[in-house]
Amino acid sequence: MVITTIADRVMRGVETVSDTLSEALFEPVIRLGVTGLARSGKTVFITSLVANLLDRGRMPGLVAAQEGRIEAAFLQPQPDDTVPRFDYEAHLAALTGPAPHWPDSTRAVSELRLSLRVRPGGLLGGLQGPRTVHLDIVDYPGEWLLDLGLMDKSFEDWSAGVLARIGPRPQAAAYLAALEPVDPTTRHDEPQAQELARAFTAYLEAARGAGFSDCTPGRFLLPGDLAGSPVLTFAPLPVTGAAPRRSLHREMARRFEAYKAQVVRPFFRDHFARIDRQVVLVDALGAIHKGPQAVEDMRLAMADILGAFRPGRNAWLNRLLLGRRVDRILFAATKADHLHHKQHPQLTAIIEALTREARDRAQFAGAETAALALAALRVTTEEMRAHDGRDLPCVRGSLLEDGRQAAFYPGALPEEPGQLLSPARAGAETWLGAGFKAMSFAPAPLQLKPGDGPPHIRLDRAAQFLFGDRL
Repeated sequence: MVITTIADRVMRGVETVSDTLSEALFEPVIRLGVTGLARSGKTVFITSLVANLLDRGRMPGLVAAQEGRIEAAFLQPQPDDTVPRFDYEAHLAALTGPAPHWPDSTRAVSELRLSLRVRPGGLLGGLQGPRTVHLDIVDYPGEWLLDLGLMDKSFEDWSAGVLARIGPRPQAAAYLAALEPVDPTTRHDEPQAQELARAFTAYLEAARGAGFSDCTPGRFLLPGDLAGSPVLTFAPLPVTGAAPRRSLHREMARRFEAYKAQVVRPFFRDHFARIDRQVVLVDALGAIHKGPQAVEDMRLAMADILGAFRPGRNAWLNRLLLGRRVDRILFAATKADHLHHKQHPQLTAIIEALTREARDRAQFAGAETAALALAALRVTTEEMRAHDGRDLPCVRGSLLEDGRQAAFYPGALPEEPGQLLSPARAGAETWLGAGFKAMSFAPAPLQLKPGDGPPHIRLDRAAQFLFGDRL
């Protein structure tokens, strides 16, 4: 086992050196990770980003596009033969077809390579010809993201943390009731273990629906071909001290360690460890709508997410010797089109405050971070409506549930983010005063001019931050 592990590390080191030399001397490769928590819009973000890089009429904020230095963009087969291709064409058809609808959410890892032929800028533009830069976009389910935080925890620590968090939540009542008569020191019984795992999975599904972010282990929600396997048949237990051999506690702990070793660690090794630019999408409006506890849970999740990456500056020589490190991370509040542009500064301030701890940790490690509000696909228009003697900034769009056209004012976001974060940290159950309501809109039919990608808000600025410097 030790020899196999050493050999595996040596081979991966050789592969890293080979890949890095090829990138440095021939065609640069940017590996962009796209992730986020549930319903944050990862699939739409990737689809619109690729479409707008292929047709760059709406990308003035991407300097290379604005200067006309991107001569061509084209899709190629992704370099990883064992990773499914991101189904760009099907997702674009869903968004831009005659009956537009939101595409299915991410349920597995996928990848897409977009190659750009770019002329160098400045003095080099007259001395060198165009070069090819590959953008490898890696999409992975947000439900799996926080699993990386399990790597440094024992089963006992994880159990204690989970039970402390979920105790007051009504979504956990059924699981806690099933746990009440269980003695973790008794002999392991497989039907009992399966029942506890099912009850805990039901809690995770309910918690996700209620807006909570800490829904780990993530594979419980998206098990795939692991459904029913022992590696997904465990649950948190109220454990203290050493457990007898063959006890329920001992077997649950063994399966927890197997989950880390056989599910989480390979995922990190094969995907996360190779990313050098990262965007984390956040449905901040949805969390605000769910209430203070969902906002606080999201803030803590954002801080935990940084533990999943190895942020730091990524000079090519350092990459050659030490391996990749994420050197730019963007935190983006999605669905900015659900607000009138007059409220976008407040949304940006809120996402900056929600991710402050995460961004501070990344910057301390040498990574450059940013936060902004965006809409990868704009599906609303803006208008002002008179109400009680004042004009309200509204957005108009097709309601997702029935397709009706409606003008909507969600409520005013606070000018000071602390008005949200303070009651959230204090454990408030509801907002005091006026609340904030989120609305779900359907994609609108599009009539795109030649050379224009789908309409968006600040997608070009996101692209400039994430990889504009490499173009």
